[in-house]
Amino acid sequence: MTATTDRIVLITGANRGIGRALLEEALRRGARRVYAGTREPLGHPDERVTPLLLDVTDAAQIERAARSVPSLDVLVNNAGTALYDDLGDRAAIEDQLAVNLFGAHGVTQAFLPQLTRSRGAVVNNLSMTAFAPLPMVPAYSISKAAAFSLTQSQRALLAGRGIRVHAVFTGPTDTDMSRAFDAPKASPESVARAVFDGVENEEEDIFPDPTSQTMAAGWRSGPAKALEREYAAVVTAHGTSSA
Repeated sequence: MTATTDRIVLITGANRGIGRALLEEALRRGARRVYAGTREPLGHPDERVTPLLLDVTDAAQIERAARSVPSLDVLVNNAGTALYDDLGDRAAIEDQLAVNLFGAHGVTQAFLPQLTRSRGAVVNNLSMTAFAPLPMVPAYSISKAAAFSLTQSQRALLAGRGIRVHAVFTGPTDTDMSRAFDAPKASPESVARAVFDGVENEEEDIFPDPTSQTMAAGWRSGPAKALEREYAAVVTAHGTSSA
């Protein structure tokens, strides 16, 4: 699978920000069907869009959504939350993990049968904070670092099923989530274009904006990426795959 044209795509958190931009970009590239996962009902004029009530922290909703989607080529785990905190409240960390880590894990697991049949792709929208924490949002940073490790593990374990797993290291983007962050920001539309470009070019790690792109070459040629590949080779050698 190298193009979005005529593919079936599911995007979580598709109601605003990067999620809404990903929805519009998938349509622009000729997707056959786009399932728009949101916590509240979503209307859209394009008949190719199918709204899907999907709170990624609700196991029952995830199960119902998986039953209602018969086939799927690309799953974009975009739903996320970011709260300012100082690590003084454990509940804040748990809330971030519930959405940004366990949400992505639960949705991916639920749609594995469809993705296996299509030999499809999983796209996890992470953050540059997966590499280094932003002190104003430490719980968010912890959750994104954990989601990055999840992504690397999925990549190795699902390769035997023919499923590609992409990590998206998004930098500052002009959305509600980062409105209070004073820094140059990319537009959600430009990030969405870069994400689908990366998927279509089969890039494992996608750096979709000018800020994150400054890290791309160093990461791809660095020792941490080399170690990831080395560990993944162990999985391949032993024939291990995700259940």
